[in-house]
Amino acid sequence: MTAGRAELAHVEGRPFELAPGALAAFTSRLGGISAAPFDTLNLGGGVGDDPAAVAGNRRLAAQLCGRAADRTAWMRQVHGSDVVYAAGPTPAAGTAAVADALFTDVPDLALGVLVADCAPVLIADPEARIIGAAHAGREGMAAGVVLALVHAMTAGGADPVRMRAVIGPAICGGCYEVPAQLRARIADAVPAAGSVTTKGSPGIDIKAGVSAQLAGAGVRSVSRDPRCTAETPALYSYRRDGRTGRFAGLVWLA
Repeated sequence: MTAGRAELAHVEGRPFELAPGALAAFTSRLGGISAAPFDTLNLGGGVGDDPAAVAGNRRLAAQLCGRAADRTAWMRQVHGSDVVYAAGPTPAAGTAAVADALFTDVPDLALGVLVADCAPVLIADPEARIIGAAHAGREGMAAGVVLALVHAMTAGGADPVRMRAVIGPAICGGCYEVPAQLRARIADAVPAAGSVTTKGSPGIDIKAGVSAQLAGAGVRSVSRDPRCTAETPALYSYRRDGRTGRFAGLVWLA
């Protein structure tokens, strides 16, 4: 993992080393069993897909990562900034914690974050053996969810200087068009997030905003997956497709 604002692409679903002793992966929409418009590897249980298909897809995604599907903690994401410690896997559908970030020091427990334009942010401190995952959309970023995760991990014994972070695929600032007033509100909270789209209209750059927040929190090693969800057919994008599925960012201690 390269220090600074490196741009790294990762093979969908294949684990990579986020930090020594910590593995991570980003899934795609390919290789699952869900029917349209969730075709095919939808991992989101709250989008209207067949629950049996979602459960099957979570097993398939876990297999790609060389893991057991019942060793993952998920969240019920609400675009906020609450952080929860994950002591164990989500036991059943509907039991996920209401939060937008999780952290843990439990070995072999994967933390999962679901996205379809928002940024999945994965963090690890290899020395403290603490990992975290955040769902950083427009509102969550502005509310400081990534900062809250860094602070929670630090309170648990991690150190931002040792942390390795990766910002997964998300809609880019050139595609994320918003009204001028909305951009002004978000940029007031996170100045680096203000952008101009390829059309010359107001936009929001989530990856740039999160990168700046991590740097401001003292995290020196931050990489970014360069893929834009709206421009990548193999990834889910709510902005592009409307009703659609969710792919995941996953991180776990080996």
